[in-house]
This record gives sequence, C-alpha cells and structure tokens, in this order.
Amino acid sequence: MKILAIDQGTTSTRALLVTPEGITPLLSLAHRQHYPRPGWVEHDAEELLDNLGTCLAAAATTEGVGAVGLANQGESCLGWDARTGEPVGPVIVWQDDRTRDATDRLKAGGAEALVTARAGLPLDPYFSAAKLGWILREIPRARELAVAGRLRLGTTDAFFRDRLTGRFETDVTTASRTSLMNLETCEWDDDLCALFGVPREALPAITASTGDLGWMGGLALTASVVDQQAALFGHGCRAPGDAKITFGTGAFALALSGGGAGTGAVPTIAWQRTGEAPVRALEGGVYAASSAVNWARGGLSGWEEINGFDAPPAISRGLAFVPALAGLACPHWDRRARGAWLGLGLETSGRDMVQAVLEGVAFRTAEVMREMGPVRGVVSIDGGMSANPWFCRFLADVLGRPIRVSEEPELTALGVAQLAASGAGGRLDVPVRGRVLQPAPQPEEWAARFAAARQAVQGFGTFHA
Repeated sequence: MKILAIDQGTTSTRALLVTPEGITPLLSLAHRQHYPRPGWVEHDAEELLDNLGTCLAAAATTEGVGAVGLANQGESCLGWDARTGEPVGPVIVWQDDRTRDATDRLKAGGAEALVTARAGLPLDPYFSAAKLGWILREIPRARELAVAGRLRLGTTDAFFRDRLTGRFETDVTTASRTSLMNLETCEWDDDLCALFGVPREALPAITASTGDLGWMGGLALTASVVDQQAALFGHGCRAPGDAKITFGTGAFALALSGGGAGTGAVPTIAWQRTGEAPVRALEGGVYAASSAVNWARGGLSGWEEINGFDAPPAISRGLAFVPALAGLACPHWDRRARGAWLGLGLETSGRDMVQAVLEGVAFRTAEVMREMGPVRGVVSIDGGMSANPWFCRFLADVLGRPIRVSEEPELTALGVAQLAASGAGGRLDVPVRGRVLQPAPQPEEWAARFAAARQAVQGFGTFHA
C-alpha cells in the first residue's frame, strides 16, 4: 500500500510517499513566519493552503497512491467565512501569547479549575480557545460573520478540510488541544465555549482520526491528526507507558496512559481509529528546542561545529541557559519567563554559550519527563536535534534512562501514513530502527543548578510586561 503523508508543520508543509519499503520525500515548501508584535506569531492561511494544494498536485502524478493522511500543527487556529472560505485574519500560531492577559484574568477569576476538570488542560495561551475568543473580540469581520451566522472558527486542519473536502470537521486529537472539548465525552463543552467566548455553532464537527474523511485533491483522506500524536504512532508506541520525544521547533513528549495525569503533564487524545474508543496519552512540551539552537548558533559556521565539545558540560562550569524564549510550558506554565544565560564570565566563549543552550533543552526535557507518570522501557526520540550525537548523549544522562535515537527522521509522516492505511482498511508496517544509548550518572548538583537558573528567570519574568 502506498500512502501520501502530508506534514503541515510550523515552518513547512511536506509531502512524503510511504510504502512498506520506506519513506520517500516528495516535496517540502517553507512558509513565512510573521511576528507583527512581541509575542505574536502568525502564518498566512492562504499560503498554507496553497502549499498544501501544491503537495497534493505533486502526488497526483504518482501512480498507486491509495490514500492521504494529514498531520497538523495542533493548536494554531483562525476564523473564516463559511460561504466564501475567506479567512478573517491570519493563523494565530501555537507559539503566540497575545492572549496571556486574558488567560491571566480567567485564572484570577478561578476559571482554571473548570478548564482543567473538563478539558484536562491548564489555562495557557498555547491552547486554541483563548485565541479563538480573541478573534471574535478583536476582528470586526469575525463579529459581522457571527451575527450573519457565517463565521467558522477552528484549528488549521478544520480550515484545510473545509476548503479541500467540503466538510467542516476536525479530529478528536486536535479538538483535545483547544480547551473547548470535554475530554471524557469528546464533544464540545457548552460551559467552556461560554467561558472563552467561542460560539459552539461556529466550531467544526469532531470526527475520529481515521476513516472516511472526504476527498482531498482526488485522494481519499483517511487520517487527520495532530503532528505530535502522529509521531507517537510512528514511533511504534502502542501500550501504556510507551513514550517518545520529538525535537522540532519545540520539544514535545507524549506517553500513552491509562487515563490518569501527572502533576504537570496534560492529558490528551493520542488517536481514535474509526469504530474504536479513543486512545489516551499524557503530553508535555518545551516551547523552544531547535528554535533556541537556531537562534543561538548565529556565530557558528555550521551544524557540525556543535556535534561535539572538548570542554566539560557548561553546567559543570557554572554556565546555564534556560530556553524560555517563548515562556515555560510543562510543568510550570509560565509565559512571562524569558530565556537567559546565567553564569557568564569574561572567559565565556560563543561556543560555550551554544553548548549551554543544548544542555538547557535537555534539562527542560527532563523536567517534562518527570511529569509523565510511569514510563516503561526505552524512550524513543526523533527530530532535528536527534542528529546531534553530543546532545543525544547528554540527554540520556540527564533523563537517567536509555533512549533510542531513531534512524528514521520522518516519524510524523510514518505515523500519519500508518493511520491513513488503517483508515483505508489496510496496514502499513515499516520497522522503526535506531541506536540505543544507555545513561551515565550525572552529579545531582547539575540539575539543581539548572533548577536555580530556571527559578531565576521566572522571578525576573514577574517584571515582564
């Protein structure tokens, strides 16, 4: 069986052909990142849609493609006209924190207990609900369309599916990232919609992640799922306690669960195959991972320069970096925190500073993993930073557990393709291979030193406007 996997991510839209023999990249199209104000991150919805259409057109010339699976950004969202399909504004990206004041007011009013009880999520600008409420409050065209009964609100997948299949739908994994879906019933919650000012009638229908989801570019759409959940499936995680970490723009850990939650990790839906009950998971993220490394390595000539370091770990020399460039996610949920190096001296080089950035991502990932509940066996990792051998070794040591570094860089594509094959009534078995790194013990004071640095940036963040 040959499946077209489309990974519509934060920085690009990629099309890949997946067969039992492996994965063949077909096309990759970058899109622009817009930062109109501090803390605001936007995409052009039509640009994303055009890129998606180009990927579908490229696949149309390939024989034997049986179905298409679509992986989406998760929490990024927008509003549009039900009649014309025209967006009322840009896509508000998951990293955007323009609704921080609004979520803070809801917290101060005691609303977080309701959101956590129903949606399983903390009150944070990361999730879609506050963004969707902002669209209705701040964009006059959205209000006009709402009055006329023509406003549609949703995550990017709902926009793509509406425009390309003619069906205004989202899948349960994406809906679980909005703060508007009741995690137990897997339906939109009237009280949550009212809390965030999002009219329920403007939201898409919630479907399973696989099955008959319409036709897209002449191909049957048989899977639609959040990219991180697709990667979880692609890693081969199937039983409670199986976990993966993907190091992309951010670092996102997911672990299959029996339905419970850790202290700071959030419950979510991993996937729901048609005709089956939803599979549940715990999720925790670091907002800036590869994006922090890209930001910090400007003074270096190439990636190979940071594949190894002769010097001892920066943290052992009193230098720490907290990768809070877009705030702190799990388990702190502090959007006022900002990134910082601590312990700089006249002897500190640019190379030392980049080394500290890699270490900071590892330490933050370890904070997340401690919140994931019981994790069994080897933790599987993938993403751009997993190609860095020094980082992978340091990560295993920081986690204190073995990690498998995947040899397959396209596990999101693999996972959504496998789900699409299942939705089409078939199977797509592609073995996942990788090298396993065993941890070496680290001095306890290293983690304590990083924790002190993280607390310092949180304290400084209280003065951040």
